[in-house]
Amino acid sequence: MKRRLKDVKEYYTKNVRREWVRLTRGAYRRLEFETTLYFLHKYLPRRGHILDAGGGPGRYAVELAKDGYTVTLLDITPANLEFASRMIKRRGLSPMIDEVLEGSIDDMSRFSDSSFDAVLCLGGPLSHVMDERRRKEAARELLRVAKPGAPVFVSVMSLLGVFYIELASFQHEIGLPMFRRVCDAGDYLGEREFTACHFFLPEELRALFEGAGAETVEMAALEWVPSAFEGQLNKLSKDPRRWKAWMYAHRRYCTHPGAVGSSDHMLIVCRKNPRAREGAVDPSAG
Repeated sequence: MKRRLKDVKEYYTKNVRREWVRLTRGAYRRLEFETTLYFLHKYLPRRGHILDAGGGPGRYAVELAKDGYTVTLLDITPANLEFASRMIKRRGLSPMIDEVLEGSIDDMSRFSDSSFDAVLCLGGPLSHVMDERRRKEAARELLRVAKPGAPVFVSVMSLLGVFYIELASFQHEIGLPMFRRVCDAGDYLGEREFTACHFFLPEELRALFEGAGAETVEMAALEWVPSAFEGQLNKLSKDPRRWKAWMYAHRRYCTHPGAVGSSDHMLIVCRKNPRAREGAVDPSAG
């Protein structure tokens, strides 16, 4: 598992700028960003201190700091944090950033219980935690540091969405042992172009957080349609009238269970159960 973590850090060290622009490059990629922001604005308190755990190069930290929130940014990759610090300083947002820290989402012992008014773990950091025990620990940690009743936002990479990607772009991988492993366990070990990753089913993600003492508020498909349609969606976005109509459909159905599982990324919005003891599982949960 240490080797997998090293691989993940090396991948994101090499792709810092690519990760920074990923969420704004083309209409399809912006869907993940803009849909996430929609749900953040829907459920965040009007003000407060937010933890951006696994926040990478700081795309969401910067956005929320611009909105007036105090943000603590945590990530395992020093290159991401160095880049984020430059973006924060360049935009004059340093007063809104409490700390920029190196650390892992499955061990946030530096933070006291109930420290934050909201907790984010967006873009897939939890998907890079390959060990099931550590994923459970990460879920507990993300909830532990949130105040009772505070919203916790976590997005991961979808297992069902992977099969659309394989069919559209990587048919040569279908039938290989790695394909069977992804089917059976959701685990991709970084054999090809991407780094080690665990892909989630919606019910698996929900059970993970409810088992850790959370109450699920909402789940959403962040892109809604698979990336096989990226080109068509980017083309559609050039027609403002049709794009507005498409976004109406996207907002209307992105929370439908049939959409959540098939999107490239899915989001769960949950709340720390006020009845749950700190660091303990609520016996009434999921």
